[in-house]
Amino acid sequence: MIAARRAFAPKQLLGFLKKAQSYLGLLVVVTVASLICTRNGRNLFLGPVNIANVVRAVSENGIMAIGMTLVILIGGIDLSVGAILGLTATTAASLMMHQGFGFVGTVLTVLCLGAAFGLFNGLVSTKLSIQPFIATLASMSIARGLARLISGGIGVPIAYGSEPGFAPPAYEVLSTRLWGAIPVPAICFLSLAAVFVVLLRYTRFGRYVYAIGGNETATHLSGINVDAVKVVIFALSGVLSAVAGLIHAAQLNQGSPNDGIGYELNVIAAVAIGGTSLAGGKGNITGTIVGALTLGVLDNMLGLKNIDNNFQMIVKGFIIIIAVVLQRERKRA
Repeated sequence: MIAARRAFAPKQLLGFLKKAQSYLGLLVVVTVASLICTRNGRNLFLGPVNIANVVRAVSENGIMAIGMTLVILIGGIDLSVGAILGLTATTAASLMMHQGFGFVGTVLTVLCLGAAFGLFNGLVSTKLSIQPFIATLASMSIARGLARLISGGIGVPIAYGSEPGFAPPAYEVLSTRLWGAIPVPAICFLSLAAVFVVLLRYTRFGRYVYAIGGNETATHLSGINVDAVKVVIFALSGVLSAVAGLIHAAQLNQGSPNDGIGYELNVIAAVAIGGTSLAGGKGNITGTIVGALTLGVLDNMLGLKNIDNNFQMIVKGFIIIIAVVLQRERKRA
């Protein structure tokens, strides 16, 4: 009996480590960053200002990753999130600077635009039976084209003031820090994350999401309108990308049709690192938050060490592969 317990203990430990791999990954990256990001005896990474910058930088990708988590949980993919961010950021800047829209009008219009693209993705993939990969790839191209038409192919700078031709000062709040320390984008990210954690864990809609990802045919036969749930999920992904676009424009003081290029890679990587199965049916928002923070810390660490941005893209590509391999090993365990 004692020998059996001794043999079982390592297996239990290995199983625990595999389940907690995303959290352990974040711990490892934070530890490494704390050790190597120093200068003249001063820790650059652990400084309060730098930590706030990390959380602020994570917010945009984190918000989009929440929507991507929902899409991947049903076995889909959304490649249009970065393009929707670019379109909505450009639209927000153009509405305020060229059309005289106020804060509320701009926000509502941009959110509706994001929802419209999400609905388009959902309807094309369900009603026309086109794979989400193809549907959202087409949507990505459409969004980029519209952004260039709206802006004339150039960025639209944002300047604040109460006179015509200026953006409303209230919009600048999206780029500020409460009490000089807590970034407003981080508050938006964590608030939305909390909402969707509750949505997935404690509502019927959340159960539908996991059911579709686990076995779509069985879910349909049980009487659930699978297509309707999918359309809603893609619409939510579009809205969350629009929220990220609003924050992006406020932080950069401009909206550009080139904004968000490559962001879909960051978002998918965050979801994969967070432990959500790319095959669907398994995962959660908490893991996605951890995945987004891991990528944010990694980017910050490489930036503090003056590592080339192109190398960062290479690292992220390998991280996605490693995360998928670890998911497969955890499933076998």
